[in-house]
This record gives sequence, C-alpha cells and structure tokens, in this order.
Amino acid sequence: MDTENISEELVIYHCSPTMAGLKTGSLFNCPNGNGSKFIKSIREMNRRLLPRGARIVPLKHMGSSTLVYMYRPDRLREDLRDSTAKRILTELDYPVGEMERCIVELIHRLEDGEAFPHEIGLFLGYPPEDVDAFIKNGAAGAKCIGVWKVYGDVETAQRKFAQYKKCTQSYCEAFRRHRSFDRLVVCCS
Repeated sequence: MDTENISEELVIYHCSPTMAGLKTGSLFNCPNGNGSKFIKSIREMNRRLLPRGARIVPLKHMGSSTLVYMYRPDRLREDLRDSTAKRILTELDYPVGEMERCIVELIHRLEDGEAFPHEIGLFLGYPPEDVDAFIKNGAAGAKCIGVWKVYGDVETAQRKFAQYKKCTQSYCEAFRRHRSFDRLVVCCS
C-alpha cells in the first residue's frame, strides 16, 4: 500500500455510514498522511466524492499520520442549525451559521490545542444533547457507550450503533468482492 495516498479500504472501514448517507461525518487517522502526494490524494478523492454530496478534509497533521474528516456538507449544515448545537458553538465562540468557517475553527482548535475539542461530536452527527452532556459531565452519567457516549435516548442510539456496524460490515464485504469504492458512495445532496 502506498502510505502517502489515502487507502480506499481505510476510508471504507472508518467512514461507511457517512458514505452510505446514514451519518453526517466520520474521522480516521491516515498513516504517513503528510506532504504534496497526500494533498493530491485528498483532491483526487474529493473529485470523486463531491458529485455524490460528500467531502474529505485533513484536520490535523500528527507527525507520521493525519486525522482526516469525511462529511456530508448538506447534512452538517442542517445539524448545525439545531438550537442546542448553535448554543454550544456560540458558547465556544464558533462562527455560528457559517459551516465552512466552523470547520476551519475546528481545525484551528485541533492544531493548537492539547485537548481534543469535545464539540467535534456535532460535526460527526452525534445528538447535540449528548454532546452537551459530555462537555458538561465528561464520561460521568453516560447511560450507554457506543459510537458516542449517550446521555439521552439510549434506544435510538443503540439502533444507530447497530445500523452503523452493519453498514460497515456490508461495505467492507462489498469492497472485498467488487473493489469499487465509487459505487459505495451514495449520492446525497
């Protein structure tokens, strides 16, 4: 595997629910993701993703790897309109109402900070009430832990966790069989 390019298998393993349009965004670490070849790889992947309503951006370079974010812009824009999400972002001095600038602010916070910004859950499609409770309480009081820490609706969260897991398994299997990344990215816009 060429470690300076983003591996399709790595993206599928970590981002299947986002590729399927089930989840707003996904994060993954890409080994050795630094340099011009890596940026060219990001551009090429976006050339394939953007027509289907998805995008991929590097968030933080960490020596031998890069934290990468795949997301659905239309879905993120909608998620960030939620009143709880807007309140959280306003309290943290994000440029509320400007999705792209919010992503840039998140990148700055990741690059500049020692701690991982907990509001990142809003960019991944986690329920704002769960993100808010995690910011306030840390892990204390979580009713359930899966893709995120759940403080509110456990049943809905568990259904989503199962849906994401099944999606990832199906996508990984389909890719092993057919080797067609592009066919796995559902068109959502």
